[in-house]
Amino acid sequence: MAMKTPNLMITDNNYKWWALGVTIIGGFMSILDTSIVNVAVPKMMAVFAVDTDQAQWILTAYMLTMGVIQPTTGYFCDVLGSRRMYLFSLAVFVLGSALCGSAWSNESMIAFRVLQAVGGGMIIPVTMSIVYQVFPPAERNMAMGIWGISAMVAPAVGPTLSGYFVEYLDWRLIFTINIPIGIIGYVLASLVLRESPVNRDHKFDVGGFITSAIGLFCLLLALSEGTDEGWTSAYILTLFYIAAVNLILFVFIEINHDTPILDLTLFKDWNFSLSTLVTFIGTIGLYGGIFLMPLFLENMRGCTAMQTGMLLFPSAAAAGVTMPVAAKLADRFGAKPVVVTGIILLTLGSLPLMYVDLDTSNDTVMLLMMVRGMGLGLFIMPVTVLGMNSVPLAKINRATSLNNAVRQISGSMGIAILTTVLEHRQIVHLQVIAENIHQASQAATQTIQNQQLKFLHAGSTWVIAKLKALTMVTAMAERQSFIFAFDDAYLILALICGLAVVPALLLKSAKPKKGNATVILE
Repeated sequence: MAMKTPNLMITDNNYKWWALGVTIIGGFMSILDTSIVNVAVPKMMAVFAVDTDQAQWILTAYMLTMGVIQPTTGYFCDVLGSRRMYLFSLAVFVLGSALCGSAWSNESMIAFRVLQAVGGGMIIPVTMSIVYQVFPPAERNMAMGIWGISAMVAPAVGPTLSGYFVEYLDWRLIFTINIPIGIIGYVLASLVLRESPVNRDHKFDVGGFITSAIGLFCLLLALSEGTDEGWTSAYILTLFYIAAVNLILFVFIEINHDTPILDLTLFKDWNFSLSTLVTFIGTIGLYGGIFLMPLFLENMRGCTAMQTGMLLFPSAAAAGVTMPVAAKLADRFGAKPVVVTGIILLTLGSLPLMYVDLDTSNDTVMLLMMVRGMGLGLFIMPVTVLGMNSVPLAKINRATSLNNAVRQISGSMGIAILTTVLEHRQIVHLQVIAENIHQASQAATQTIQNQQLKFLHAGSTWVIAKLKALTMVTAMAERQSFIFAFDDAYLILALICGLAVVPALLLKSAKPKKGNATVILE
C-alpha cells in the first residue's frame, strides 16, 4: 500500500526533487562519517588510554559493519518500503552518533560505532533506490549528478572539519553534530517521502545472509589487517580461506534461491556487469587518491589535517561541479563517451603525481587533484546510471545493494593494494639508497663530515656529533625512500585507473527494460 505525502502539499511534478533533497541529507552524513573520524583517532587514544591497535577498531568496526549490512538493504526495502527503511536507518544512525558522542571507553566507542554503521550502511543504498524509483530514466543522470555531489564532497570535508573540531573545539562534536542535522533530516523525510510498493511475500534469505556476512566480514578484515599482520601470515590466510569458502557457498545459495539477498542474475545483463566493473576500478581510483595524498602531505610535508583538507577540498569541489555537467553531457551525447572521457582525465591527472616530491608546490598538487576530481565527476555517476537503467524497476532495490557492496569491497581493496605497494617499494628504495651510502662514496662521506662539523660547533663531542650526523643522513635516506615509494604508488594508481577504459569502451547504449519507469506513488 502506497502512502500520500503527509502534511505537505507537494505536487507529483515536483515531488521527485523534494525526495532528492531530503535524502541527500542522510547520504551526506553517512559518507562524511567514513572519513571524519580518522583525524580524531589519536585524540581518542589519549582520552581512552589505548594503543593504536585497539583504537584502530573504531574505524575497522564501522567499515566491517557497513560491508555486512549493505547486502540486506534491498530485501528490507522490498518488504518494508523505501520510506520506512530510510527513516529507520537515519534514526539508527543518529542514535549511534549520539551514543558515540557520550562514549566513556574504547570498547563502548567500538560498540556504538557498530550501531552507527548499521544505520549508515543502509542509508546509501536506500537513498539511491529512492532516487531511481522517483525519477524516470531520462532524468536519472541529472538526479544522480546532484546526489553524487555529497558523495564526492563529504570525504574531503571530513578531515578538515574533524581537524577543526579536534584542534579548536571538542572532538566529540564529530559525532554529536549529526544529532541536530539528523533530526531535521528525519522530520523533513517523514513529511516529504512517500512509501514505495512493498512485497511482504519475499522470504528472508537466511543462508545467503549468513554466508555473505561471514564472507564479507573476513574478506574486508583481511584487506584492512593484511599490511600490519603480513599477507602470508596464518591469520590473514585463514581469513581469506574462510571468506572464499563462504562466498562460494553464497553464490551457490543465491543462484538457487527464489528471493536471494543479492540478485546475482543481474550480472547477466551486459551493461550492468560492465558498469559494475568500471565502478569497481573507479572506486579504487577514488579511495586510492583520498588515501595516498593525505599521507604524503601530512607525513612527508608536515601539513596539519586542516591544511591537508584545504589542499584537497578544491578537488572535491571540482568533482561536485562536474557531476551536473556530466549529467547534461550524458543526456545529450550518451553516457559512454562521457564515462570514457572521465576515465582518461582521471588517469591523466594521476600520472604526473608519480613525480611529486617535497619541492612540488601546493598549487601544482591542487591542480593535479582537481583534474582527478573532474575525471571522477565525469564518470562515477553516469556509469552507475547507465548500468541501473538496464535493471527492471522491481529489482532496483537489490541492484543498489549490490552496487554498494561492490563499492565497499573495492574501496578496501584499493587501500590494501596501495598500502602494500608503499611498504614494499619503501623497503626496496631504502636498500638501493643504502647501497650508495657507504664509506667509499665521496658524496656521502662529505655530507656526514659536514653535518658532524655542525654538531661539533654546536657543542657536541666528536662521538656524539658523528652519531647525530649518521642519524640525520639515515633519516634523509628514509624520507627519500618514502617519497620514491609514494611515486611508485601513484604510478600503480594511474595504471589501475586506466584499466577502467577497457570495460567502459565495451558498454552499450542504455535501453531501459520493460517495466523500468518511474514508480507511481499515491
